[in-house]
Amino acid sequence: MVCSMTGFGRSEVTEGQRKYIVEFKSVNNRYLDINIKMPKKFNAFESAIRSELKKYMKRGKVDVFISYEDFSESDSRVKYNKAIAKEYFDYMKEMAEDFGLDNDVRISVLSRFPEVFTMEEEELDEEEVWSGISKALNEAGKQFQESRIREGDFLSKDLTDKLDGMLENVEYIAERSPEIITEYKTRLREKIQDLLEDKQVDENRIAMEVTIFADKVCVDEEITRLRSHIKATSETLRIGDDKDGIGRKLDFLAQEMNREANTILSKSTDLKISDRGIALKTDIEKVREQIQNIE
Repeated sequence: MVCSMTGFGRSEVTEGQRKYIVEFKSVNNRYLDINIKMPKKFNAFESAIRSELKKYMKRGKVDVFISYEDFSESDSRVKYNKAIAKEYFDYMKEMAEDFGLDNDVRISVLSRFPEVFTMEEEELDEEEVWSGISKALNEAGKQFQESRIREGDFLSKDLTDKLDGMLENVEYIAERSPEIITEYKTRLREKIQDLLEDKQVDENRIAMEVTIFADKVCVDEEITRLRSHIKATSETLRIGDDKDGIGRKLDFLAQEMNREANTILSKSTDLKISDRGIALKTDIEKVREQIQNIE
């Protein structure tokens, strides 16, 4: 299978009194870049979360959003900080003695001072919480992977069509190349005959010139390599994903195809071959753009 680097997945899982919500969004990136946004109380699970995520992605910039709702009444509790309250009271008593004032401190006043009463969240049951998070992660991950496979199928079909068009241009150039040598030999003979009029044409000289010309414009090696690269690209798309993804391999093959097309254009002295070479480069560039979307 071919996977796109663009994908989306979302899931909601309710376990006990908690609901976990996970959402994935991804775009193209040369490497795997995972950005996780989640409540601070889940920070202890970050390493485990990243390990789970890597089962569903190899490349791409992925934003992961994790949130939860707790419907239990024991989510937080009030904590009385006796030591802090005593310290406030002792200082106020000392102030009363220093200034000769009555110590009229009441409980209602003392309780309003900072940190005397605080709200404290109950400790999480890590095993229970991880169970909910991991289920939500895997459900969202499956959706995410399915969306990337669907997009990858579209990309694969489009690339296959473009590769077929490229191969047609390569075959045309392969068929046309011998013809331009024959045409050059004919033009050269006619030009020499016009110059020499009734004198005999030196066939050896013509053969030598044609050989030199043929060597300059010969693109047999470039055509062979282009055929090989197109075949390798098609085969890679057909076989599909491997443990490291196929995007980098396809990008390398596209670069090599572009190199061969440039060489053909630089050697060309024929308008028809040049036109096909330009069309070939245009298709290669389109293929390279599409490959950037593949994992």
